[in-house]
Amino acid sequence: MVPGDNKSSSGLKIGLFGIGLEAYWAQFEGLKERLTGYIEVVSNRLQSYDAEIVNLGLIDTPEKAFEAGSSFRREDVDLIFLYVTTYALSSTVLPVVKKAKVPVIVLNLSPAAAIDYTAFNKMTNRTDMTGEWLAYCSACPVPEIANVFNRSNIPFYQVTGMLDNDPEVWQQVEEWIAAAKVAHVMYYNRLGIMGSYYSGMLDIYTNLTLHCTTFGGHIEVIEVDELSAIRATVTTEETLEKISAFHNIFEVQNDCPADELSRAAMTAVALDKLVQKYQLGSMAYYHKGTGNEANHNTMTSVILGNSMLTANGIPAAGEYEVKNAQAMKIMDSFGAGGSFTEYYAMDFNDDVVLMGHDGPCHPALAEGKIKVRPLLVYHGKVGRGLSVEMSVKHGPVTLLAVVETIDGKLLFLVAEAESVAGPILEIGNTNSRYRFPIGARKFVEDWNSYGPAHHCAIGRGHIAYKIEKLGKILNVQTIKVC
Repeated sequence: MVPGDNKSSSGLKIGLFGIGLEAYWAQFEGLKERLTGYIEVVSNRLQSYDAEIVNLGLIDTPEKAFEAGSSFRREDVDLIFLYVTTYALSSTVLPVVKKAKVPVIVLNLSPAAAIDYTAFNKMTNRTDMTGEWLAYCSACPVPEIANVFNRSNIPFYQVTGMLDNDPEVWQQVEEWIAAAKVAHVMYYNRLGIMGSYYSGMLDIYTNLTLHCTTFGGHIEVIEVDELSAIRATVTTEETLEKISAFHNIFEVQNDCPADELSRAAMTAVALDKLVQKYQLGSMAYYHKGTGNEANHNTMTSVILGNSMLTANGIPAAGEYEVKNAQAMKIMDSFGAGGSFTEYYAMDFNDDVVLMGHDGPCHPALAEGKIKVRPLLVYHGKVGRGLSVEMSVKHGPVTLLAVVETIDGKLLFLVAEAESVAGPILEIGNTNSRYRFPIGARKFVEDWNSYGPAHHCAIGRGHIAYKIEKLGKILNVQTIKVC
């Protein structure tokens, strides 16, 4: 296969190579062709996961290994799958992976569940018998490879099973690729931060350079004045078009004043233009207010527009919560949504934790249509205006917090739960009831023990296993509470 001949919409590049021992080919007729065929089976399966596959075929000498490493480096692959087809020397592996410097997944895949011992032992030519055995010998060099990787300080991960008729193998492969796609998204993401921290919220403060070194990406520092200036140019036609979009997406309550809808629509249009200007993929914001009327008007009317951005893959986190903007982006990139949340209350009668947040929500997570309600006061913040109210769809959910640790690192804190039916607080905020397999009391204590900020992101489904793989790719510790 020619590198780069199967472009993908995700932009992800996957490197693939198999290994063998050149000395075998002259000794065992047809073995090389058989093993090359196995590699093509893997390549064809990988192509079904919307990734560009750079398949370098069978690497069987140190010289080819050095060339392969340079090829992967040149092609800028995000992840490498090493298919161990038979016994091979570790010297045909190390130069490839060391040069490429990306995570490597070792595929230890047998061509079938077992050798047909009866047929094998009826073979009359012992050379042919050895060749047949070597076609099943993928497990043999894996300890050697693992030894060299460990001594070289190269992280690696294993998928062990069968080439065919083994759904668990391909589920694992698909999960690794899904995690690599999210790592790719985060590396190229542009996070906009606008305004300033909520003064005194010490858990929210974070090291921006640490985020860039951990995830990659770019952080664009934006002034609220710029959004206000864009808002001043919004036309009546643009405003009316956005109000129409509000009615399509949200359930606008009858008590929402027309002037508040117009105010929110103008800001939503301005937000769209700001995002387009800086090509933002996520945003964190907060505005305390200093008496500037234009900025006050802008920042007290952002909730509907930011909810629409969040629905379109550009999650917006209030209270300048950079860590949670990252968590929301991760959840959304996994296709799970990602809505801003925090503890609201505990219900010991039903053994659930009520969680939610004011500000923008993720419409794709809503149980029913999101309600738009007017609030006379944004609690703890300046101003008044329109807000959104929803409950997360009932069913499995995953919580993710990006936590900054005392030793200057980031970690992923994860929990799986169920969003369950029951009464919520109808106060114009996102609000849901979550039941945890370890119970509400233990969940709260265990979660808090790791020192996360008081915010986290909620997503649909149980995807802790995917987040754990992302953590391995990014070299970020992942802790699963439940």
